[in-house]
Amino acid sequence: MRGFARRSTVAEAIGWLDSRVRRLGDERTALREAGGRVLAHDVASGVDVPGFVRAMMDGFAVRAADTIGASPYNRLPLNVVGESMPGRPFAGRAGPGLAVRIMTGAPLPEGADAVLPVELVEIQGDFIFAQGEVSPEKHIGRIGEDISAGSAVLSAGRRLRPQDIGVLSSIGAAEVVVVRRPRARIVVTGNELLPVGSQPAGARIVDSNGPMLEALVVRDGGLPIHPGIVPDEPGAILAALRSDADLVLVSGGSSVGQEDLAPSLLAEHGELAIHGLAMRPSRPTGMGMLDGRPVFLLPGNPVSCLCAYDFFAGRATRVLGGRSPEWPYRRLRASLKRKASSTIGRLDYLRVRCDGGLVEPLSIGGASLLSSTTRADGFVLIPEESEGYPAGTQVEVFLYD
Repeated sequence: MRGFARRSTVAEAIGWLDSRVRRLGDERTALREAGGRVLAHDVASGVDVPGFVRAMMDGFAVRAADTIGASPYNRLPLNVVGESMPGRPFAGRAGPGLAVRIMTGAPLPEGADAVLPVELVEIQGDFIFAQGEVSPEKHIGRIGEDISAGSAVLSAGRRLRPQDIGVLSSIGAAEVVVVRRPRARIVVTGNELLPVGSQPAGARIVDSNGPMLEALVVRDGGLPIHPGIVPDEPGAILAALRSDADLVLVSGGSSVGQEDLAPSLLAEHGELAIHGLAMRPSRPTGMGMLDGRPVFLLPGNPVSCLCAYDFFAGRATRVLGGRSPEWPYRRLRASLKRKASSTIGRLDYLRVRCDGGLVEPLSIGGASLLSSTTRADGFVLIPEESEGYPAGTQVEVFLYD
């Protein structure tokens, strides 16, 4: 056993990380599979949407001048000469005194300049009687009203929402260029661990960090690679560290005990830039580079693992995938229900519960008690320079949901 030579601050660790992690390259994907992906380049439209003048109501396409003075007491007759339906436009012209039955979304016939709603007409055979006026361009959609040709539609870096996919489809896109999703190799070590789906038995426990990390990587836009638990053997761990991936997340074996092999392997075969942080939990966290990819040594204790992922590995995953480095958590400000104590010189990750508009501190310690995060609504950060907060202090809460 040996202590940490130096504990880096969280700010130093993030600074080191931000200086080394850059967005991955691009790839094309089918539009139908692009939801949630990050757009790699700005998109401009090559077409007008709509590309024709269309009706915005069911009724009759008319010349607005033919309705001047129409009212229930002064019905003006118009001859119905055809109909215009979506995808099946009227082939003729709507001249003076003529009307064309039209449905919402159908092209406006040549010669017409307005739509007389069906509610304002009385129908008698091939004639209608206008019972109200319409002004020119009333109830019609102009060419390019939604999107004009040459205009910017979506900007690079946007996470595509369902409505964005609809807009891209409307301008004729079948594919879209997106940022490649980072592949994250999850290396879970520990001879005491059983695979997911097992029942705890004797001195052996079921792996909880592996599936938690998989879910976190997916949340942050990555592709988790987790083929199974890695034995606590140098060769097996080194081979896993050198897997084909964009970043490596090691869970367990990251501290300074005799069976904590990952730090020495990373230092020997790559760069162990940071090992030991001034934060609680997650003090044994480390990070470095191996074969040109970032490697994160995450503590085996589940709460520490979650915390270290969120601060560092999650940030890298998001940046590699073209997303904002910031946490994907909603925030709120509220008052502490009771005091929260801390120690100057380290950052504390305080799990809290929101109770009746107040924030109730739950735990800073208890790094092995993952259920403390499921009981919590979120967390509060107590910075290195603070001894904590008295009851009633307004704090910023990062909400897990």
